Amino acid sequence: MVSNNMKPNSFAFTAPKLLFCFIIIFTFSSIYYSLNSLFSNKQTTPIIYQSHNYENNLLPPKPNRTLSATEPPSQSQIQLNTTLHHIVFGIGASSKLWSKRKEYLKIWWKPDEMRGVVWLDHPVKTDSTDFNLLPPTMISSDTSDFPYENKEGKRSGIRISRIISETVKLGMVDVRWFVMGDDDTVFITDNLVRVLSKYDHSQYYYIGSLSESHIQNIHFSYGMAYGGGGFAISYPLAVALAKMQDRCMKRYSGLYGSDDRIQACMAELGVPLTKEPGFHQFDVYGNLFGLLAAHPVTPLVSLHHLDLVSPIFPNSDRVESLQRLRVASQLDSAALLQQSICYDQPRNWTVSVSWGYAVQIYQGIIPPREIERPARTFLNWYPRADHRGFPFNTRPVSKNECERPLVYCLSNALYDAHADQTATEYVGTGTLNPNCNWEMDNPSPINRVEVYKRPDPYLWDKAPRRNCCRVLPTEAKDTMIVDVGECEEDEIVEVMELNI
Repeated sequence: MVSNNMKPNSFAFTAPKLLFCFIIIFTFSSIYYSLNSLFSNKQTTPIIYQSHNYENNLLPPKPNRTLSATEPPSQSQIQLNTTLHHIVFGIGASSKLWSKRKEYLKIWWKPDEMRGVVWLDHPVKTDSTDFNLLPPTMISSDTSDFPYENKEGKRSGIRISRIISETVKLGMVDVRWFVMGDDDTVFITDNLVRVLSKYDHSQYYYIGSLSESHIQNIHFSYGMAYGGGGFAISYPLAVALAKMQDRCMKRYSGLYGSDDRIQACMAELGVPLTKEPGFHQFDVYGNLFGLLAAHPVTPLVSLHHLDLVSPIFPNSDRVESLQRLRVASQLDSAALLQQSICYDQPRNWTVSVSWGYAVQIYQGIIPPREIERPARTFLNWYPRADHRGFPFNTRPVSKNECERPLVYCLSNALYDAHADQTATEYVGTGTLNPNCNWEMDNPSPINRVEVYKRPDPYLWDKAPRRNCCRVLPTEAKDTMIVDVGECEEDEIVEVMELNI
């Protein structure tokens, strides 16, 4: 008899049907354990990332990189190759200074690769020879209706603070970042791309750096990007800023300039400054050598206030000096100004290589923690302030001439495709080392230094670390040869005792 709660067609567990179920379960179990074994096997098939051809810009191809199938993608891979095309520049300029300042812009502007606008206060005479060398110029909108109540500043700060918003309103497409700079700002654009590629451009980012003056940072803000050194704003944040900036600025009529107005609006948007120390405001006077020769371990992105400091190379004007630096930048932009420290142990010398810029040779063995501090060859932005007015560690220039280094400046640079390395030459500045009668060799006979280095465009995809340098043997009495490259396993800059 069939039970009242069982349908006539219900499944009955007969022997053949139980056998069928067993076969099904066994089959699925076999498949599951096979797949589980496959994915848990450590000997996975590697994924090979093919190299790219960098022949046109003198950079070597990226070596094939083997990754396991379970390795997560890098942040740069997630960003899907941010390029110069994705960046739009807004350059603040003055018609009174344009004829001179435009020469700085010619050094770094790449007309075929870059987009941007120079925003002027008044029309300027155009030179037909400059047409293909500079970005287009536009006249900023009238800002006379905005209140300005700061007795120390200038109303031009309102105009300049609106440059990003006015550039946004031009409606350019495929933009990831808007970058602000002044007409006396020089960008190392490859390094700018490297820095911005670390960040998700679809999020709100406000990226820049501080002043070299502690007093400036206190007076304005340690959370403010200085526009002369340049700063970057992601596209969605720039759009949000453009919608509210005019209302925002009317609430801050008492502020000094453009940078603090931008920061005030960022504060209302709730976006803090993301600090990247490669943007350089250079609120200093005098000789930048100490700052450039001990650049922090970060890509060099920008240089500013070039009219207020000495030319960065001796016996050259400001533009010529920057053009010389650009030669090295074209060969290995990632390494530009990066410091390496090593020792010539037999002669008791300390060697500091600031790649693409200068080499220094000190008599004696000096610890790296001293050499990596900038020597105070420069003056504070505020004349009455001393070294305590810098927001970073510095070291004095010794009053003892025997303790000062011999300095060799970049004179030539080339790329050897067969050896896959750069060769840079540095020559003495003409300053003779005094006869110190020290019980060690005097470096005065050295009048040139050759530095060999293999370019590494992916240097900043790794954890930050100084390259290592090694003094190589040579029979030439007037030449030092140095190899610079990634530190090998267990290679450190170890301070040794004087070899006397």
